[in-house]
Amino acid sequence: MCGIAGIVSLEPDRYVGPVLERLEHRGRDDQGSWISEGIDDAGRKACLLHRRLSIIDTSPAGHEPMLSHDGRYVLTFNGEIYNYRELREQLKGLGHSFHTETDAEVLLSAFAEWGRECLPRLNGMFAFGIWDNHERTLTLARDHVGIKPLYYAHIPSHANTPGAFIFASEVKAILATGLVKAGLNPEALHQFLTFLWSPDPNTLFSGIKTVPPAHVLEMRGNDVTVSQWWDVSFNEIDEGRSEQWWRERVLETLDRVVQMEMVSDVPLGSFLSGGIDSSGIVAMMERHSNGRPISTYTVGIESEDLRYDIIPDDVRWARRVNEQLRTDYHEIMLKPSVAELLPKLVYHMEEPPIDMAIPSYLVSAAARETLTVMLSGMGGDEIFAGYPRQVAMKIASAFDPVPNLLRRPLMRTVAETLPGGLPGRFTAPLRNAKKFARSAALDFEDRYLGYGTYFTNEMKHRLYSDEWRSKTDGIDPYATHRACFDRVATAEPLNRLLYVDLKTFLPCLNLMTTDKTSMAANLEVRVPFLNREMIDMASRMPVNLKLRGLKRKYILKRALESVLPADVVWRKKAGFGAPIRSWLRGPLRPLIDDLLSEETIKRRGIFQPREVKRVIDANFSGREDYNLQVFQLLGLEMWMRTFLDQ
Repeated sequence: MCGIAGIVSLEPDRYVGPVLERLEHRGRDDQGSWISEGIDDAGRKACLLHRRLSIIDTSPAGHEPMLSHDGRYVLTFNGEIYNYRELREQLKGLGHSFHTETDAEVLLSAFAEWGRECLPRLNGMFAFGIWDNHERTLTLARDHVGIKPLYYAHIPSHANTPGAFIFASEVKAILATGLVKAGLNPEALHQFLTFLWSPDPNTLFSGIKTVPPAHVLEMRGNDVTVSQWWDVSFNEIDEGRSEQWWRERVLETLDRVVQMEMVSDVPLGSFLSGGIDSSGIVAMMERHSNGRPISTYTVGIESEDLRYDIIPDDVRWARRVNEQLRTDYHEIMLKPSVAELLPKLVYHMEEPPIDMAIPSYLVSAAARETLTVMLSGMGGDEIFAGYPRQVAMKIASAFDPVPNLLRRPLMRTVAETLPGGLPGRFTAPLRNAKKFARSAALDFEDRYLGYGTYFTNEMKHRLYSDEWRSKTDGIDPYATHRACFDRVATAEPLNRLLYVDLKTFLPCLNLMTTDKTSMAANLEVRVPFLNREMIDMASRMPVNLKLRGLKRKYILKRALESVLPADVVWRKKAGFGAPIRSWLRGPLRPLIDDLLSEETIKRRGIFQPREVKRVIDANFSGREDYNLQVFQLLGLEMWMRTFLDQ
């Protein structure tokens, strides 16, 4: 796992030091830079940069940027190619020779042989940049689901300025060049307030975009094109197989991809929450550990911090799994100085953090004391239907036969009748019940979008200042989601939901948070459930094996009954988060009073101070459960202070 960057501009050597410094935490084993000769009449040069965290072939031979043997191609690469050994043998048969044991050299040869057509052959997690010295073109590519991040900024040419192009694993490396000034993107802000995050290719930074998952960017001269190289398909559902056959396929595939992703020349372990996904990963790892206990790390929450939250305590379930699998078990109880930790997380995440960022960073930092690579159970919910909102959609569909003229007023009345909270008991069930009632009255797509909405359009209209209301007027925050729904319009309803999550929620929130928090600790995290083989297998599976009645991840649970305790397999799902409600009422309350004060909000000029105060007061009085919205506004102000105010 590494940090990568590249610059096409006049005198790019001026930026090498600052850019590499901003990426230092992503790779401390080595660093490198490569600069071309002049590439056009304006005198621009191409520069590729790399920070290395050595995982496979830790020798100096793996130094990057790496040049092809003929000097035509130059590569800077972040990630792992799990099938690199098979590709290496194919390429040998085509006349390629290799001087290292790295997957980077295989990737470089694959691109030299097949160009961008090498991408569908790759099974891995990656973001890379390749410069072609002959064609004077830059190619950027990102893996199939966006496990590894990749940002870019394209500065157009002007009368006397030839323009520039910058890419990097993190936004702060782009800003370090000074070629792009940090500013707030109105469309991304509108989306962020809606979802807690903004969908690709947007970022909160104006002028800085992501290369979306499964996309390739090509730059030739001043022309930049972005196109998709892979997509999940639900057009080949295999209906003719028995449940037993699918149970065997799921177990075989999970076993194979876990073994594939255990390839490492440095110490490796796994996160363990005690849930079905991470427990299944550890059970498969045990099969391939040559008798050595798997190192596992678990996060627990102090009972004092659970007073206001409904987060289940995962520790007892992790202990239960450990009893059976006999891992090298490490248990971490959350006791962070959260007010001091948040600014650090804002810096590393480059956007306002969500609650899961805090335990994710702390468990990554603890694991990095003994390990370099960790496996995670992330992705199981997106491919096997594990989220409560997917069940809610199924329940809400029971109201569909009721005509709209009756259904909508009925559900609206239910939503308005339910209280937002109870004084002294700040829990999420009432919030979710109100959200369900409001959304159940809507049509299929809007219903699902409603379940993922935090600030509705009406709330944002009240929240914005006059200036920012005009800046965001006419922007549809759901446009990206609607486009995803349209691409799978003929698929089964459940598969449509899974597709939308796979393209939006997963890469833009969960994977981004995991990458940034783990790399802040210089730790690599791998996600076997998102392996190409696992996704391809699950996409051919009948939907009633994913969601059977109200049983989520049905076939995965049935498959893992043979290797895990039944009470672990069929336990109630627990989300991975933090006791935000308790922290807002404790260590974060002084920050709220300061950073979200009337004076601060008025000076910032984005929101109406009275509406911010109304949201905060409604939350702390118990009239509404606005805890995530308050945390969201707090994080946004911290982000603006860090990156806009510097």
